[in-house]
Amino acid sequence: MRIPFATPVTLTVASLILGAVPPALSQTTAGPDPLDPRATVPPLVYRSVLQDYRPHAEAELGKWLDTNDRVGRIGGWRAYARQAAAPDKPASAVMERKP
Repeated sequence: MRIPFATPVTLTVASLILGAVPPALSQTTAGPDPLDPRATVPPLVYRSVLQDYRPHAEAELGKWLDTNDRVGRIGGWRAYARQAAAPDKPASAVMERKP
């Protein structure tokens, strides 16, 4: 019986792959015996995930009257609408190539 995919190239590749598997499986790293109670082990280091935690701090808000006046000087909601409706700059204008 002839196997249709058994060409010389596929058989060569398969034999190379299968020939490399046993040596890879037999390699072990030399280390202390896990069953030996006198084996030296690295010290256990505990680092809490909350060690660098910073509680949330509210941002200071300005006076609402001053904020409303500033928005009025800028142009009010129409200025923000024009900014949102403006087309985006092309990527080449944002990131110039350097030689």
